Amino acid sequence: MTCDPTDRVQDLLNKVNDPKHRTKKIFVEMDILKKRFEDYEWKEIARWVKYEENVEEGGKRWSKPHVASLSMHSIVELRRFIQDSCMLLDIECYTISQVIDSFLDAWVTDGQLDPLLRQHVRNMCLKTHRHSHDKGRKGRLSRQNTNTDLTRGFSSSSDAGHDSSASLSSMDTEALKKHNEKFMRKIPKGAEVCNVMVGEIDDLEQRVCGFMRLNDSRVLGDICEVPLPTRFVFILLGPIGTADHLQEIGRVVGTMMVDDIFREVAYKCRDKEDLFAGMDEFIEQVTVLPPGEWDPKIRIEPPGSVPSQVMINPLGAITNVPRPPPEEEQESHADPSLVLSGRPFKGLIEDIKRKAPWYVSDFKDALHIQCVASFIYIFLATLTPNVTFGGMLGQETNQYMGVMECIFAAAVTGIIFALFSGQPMNILGSTGPMLVLEKIIYNFCVDQGWDFMPFRCWVGIWTGGLLLIIVMFDLSALVKYITRFTEESFACLIALIFIYEAFLKLFNIATIDAPVQLHPDEPIPMNCMCNSSMYISNITDHWNQTMCMDMNATWNCIPEMTYIPDAFMFSVLLYFGTFGIAIFLIDFKTWSCFPTWVRQLLSDFGVLIAIVSMVGVDIACGLPTPKLLVPEEFKPTRSDRGWFINPLSATNPWWTALAAGLPAILATILVFMDQQITAVIVNRKENKLKKGKGYHLDLMVLTILIVASSLLGLPWYVAATVSAIAHVQSLKKESESTAPGEKPTFLGVREQRVTALLVGILSGAAVFITNVLKVIPMPVLYGVFFYMGFSALRGMQFIDRILLFLMPVKYQPDHKYLRHVPLWRVHVFTLIQTTCLIALWVVKSIKVISIGFPLLVVFTGVVRKIMECFFSQYELKYLDDILPGKDKKSGDKVYF
Repeated sequence: MTCDPTDRVQDLLNKVNDPKHRTKKIFVEMDILKKRFEDYEWKEIARWVKYEENVEEGGKRWSKPHVASLSMHSIVELRRFIQDSCMLLDIECYTISQVIDSFLDAWVTDGQLDPLLRQHVRNMCLKTHRHSHDKGRKGRLSRQNTNTDLTRGFSSSSDAGHDSSASLSSMDTEALKKHNEKFMRKIPKGAEVCNVMVGEIDDLEQRVCGFMRLNDSRVLGDICEVPLPTRFVFILLGPIGTADHLQEIGRVVGTMMVDDIFREVAYKCRDKEDLFAGMDEFIEQVTVLPPGEWDPKIRIEPPGSVPSQVMINPLGAITNVPRPPPEEEQESHADPSLVLSGRPFKGLIEDIKRKAPWYVSDFKDALHIQCVASFIYIFLATLTPNVTFGGMLGQETNQYMGVMECIFAAAVTGIIFALFSGQPMNILGSTGPMLVLEKIIYNFCVDQGWDFMPFRCWVGIWTGGLLLIIVMFDLSALVKYITRFTEESFACLIALIFIYEAFLKLFNIATIDAPVQLHPDEPIPMNCMCNSSMYISNITDHWNQTMCMDMNATWNCIPEMTYIPDAFMFSVLLYFGTFGIAIFLIDFKTWSCFPTWVRQLLSDFGVLIAIVSMVGVDIACGLPTPKLLVPEEFKPTRSDRGWFINPLSATNPWWTALAAGLPAILATILVFMDQQITAVIVNRKENKLKKGKGYHLDLMVLTILIVASSLLGLPWYVAATVSAIAHVQSLKKESESTAPGEKPTFLGVREQRVTALLVGILSGAAVFITNVLKVIPMPVLYGVFFYMGFSALRGMQFIDRILLFLMPVKYQPDHKYLRHVPLWRVHVFTLIQTTCLIALWVVKSIKVISIGFPLLVVFTGVVRKIMECFFSQYELKYLDDILPGKDKKSGDKVYF
């Protein structure tokens, strides 16, 4: 009965699950028998961690890692060789000599090897192994091992063999570690070795082949260039003149052993038929290139990303081989807390239970140099908005709240939120809509003749009460209806605002801080006046310098505007210099220059290096660029108010405490949307956060902070989208050990509370380090704004879809949604989202209607719901997220 190889492999992988045959990563080394001087040796010529590397002809350097291009004939030949050869599974061997003797015994028993050649073949197999990293080392261990075993044979006991292995390992491991420490970092932890040995031996009349899987992996002397235990040994020997052919077959073995599916088959196979099934399944998945259209000598660069292997049978049905669920089938905001439980504070309690086990690790995980760079970057990136926002807030509220109040609010909210929130990766900050709300409340109080701060205090108390109701009834679960459509519209708006404000403030330098003379050839307009000590009764306005001098008076002229040469253009250089250096260093980790740790360190400190570099340039040039100004004393902006606001005012009627509930409704909507949309963006599955989410806990902490800020007379701070995204991006982790040729794997984010905590502490201490902060030019910080907005847009699917309008079809990237959704429908979806973005920008920019901004953000969710009438669930699955309760596998029906 013939069994389909895919079915047999599927059955094998599902049934064999014992710990001894658990699959591990494999490092493959291929050695070939070469003549050196008057003797022979095994010389390393190729290796695989994931991709193939070959020793170049000079023998002193490795080739670039590349995708192996194999001969189909060699693959078929390998299958035939293994079919006719010995296959030894789960063999107890402790030394390389025992391994070779096991092969020799099997070959002699099967009649593949003449017994008279046994000793000669054994001597050749036990020759010295020389690796590419060896510097004059003569491979003494294999030679010692060979001489000893030639006299005692294979009849020694297992115990003696084990002692020999231990001594060999202890003698050679230190030398190997010394020479291979750098390469060991490229190999995954816990990996085992597959040794491939191919060579031609005189007197052999036919090829002999053997495949062995050891019962336990062991270090077999110095046959491997790294001190890792060997689990598999493949030997292929042939007569003189077959070296090239044998080498190609050895390359096939090395390539197959690093294949995910075949490697698992090799670990779990029970007999030769299982191994054949794995080889046949590998052959079924092989892509063949026509000989007339491809040069096998060309080395194929490793791809940027490789999809996880999914086994497919000839009919296209996906097998049940265990694998992670496809990304597209996972819930967007899958979290047990996002349900309406019906029990008061149930979601809050579950959030606390979920986050409590991680609390200690939230501090221990910050013990990394990356966190130092992150907190300095985020501190400088948030301090400037706090100062700027404080200045604008002071103008709008007659200095009841100004720069000092904003800095104090950043410290208080930052510290408390970092210590007790459910998602400490969020960064609290000021927002434009909040400024508009503060202005409306202030103007209303002025028109009514009320005290502003007491009335605002009642608004904050009401807002806290409404937010408490939301927490009580688990209404934060509604965030599961916020899809990528709303998230990216909101995040893109905030990022564009950052970029726009960065350029606007840069150009304001030319008109306010350092005016520019655009027509240097024209005389500067002057305001002149004649100063005389004499009393002149018949004075006129039309005096000139001559008349003034005739009266023995002084002619004084003051320019209408003071121009500062070079300051603006130098500010432009600082601005783009900061942005350019930051972008260059952040992307520098993907370059091939310098060791990995150097590139990673420069990338982690990229923004900080950019700031320090441009500050140094500014100091060296000495031009009068505008500098960061921070209050030097810790006191309220207005001298007639204190740090505590009494909500009871003699000026305000008693019923104002109740009337404050109306603006509190708008404030609640604004706080909820700002906070939770940012939290959803931070918690997206692309960031691979592992410590759970905490929407209810976040909102509870924010509720307390808003009430406290109202009583202290501080501005209300909520999650700042761009700052939170920058915080997450600055703490991304990548795999430390990556196979040569493989790009580092994104592992997630360094989730901890310390960076946000230090940002809050340093924000409060800003008034005490003004001597340091005042040397930072504002154009440098504007450049950081530009970088933050730009980096927030990178990788955003919305931006990728906008760029499709500018690309010919043949140059468009291979995005998943382009495979499943017609291009014109992708464009329609993008145009609708762009319209929503423009509407958000317009409402936010027009002060008269800007108070309706949070309502319009909610309306974008309504627009997304309406779009289900025009797009099928199948299309929305790829273009956006599926709303809860919808069938993801609905058909391809299109409604227009």
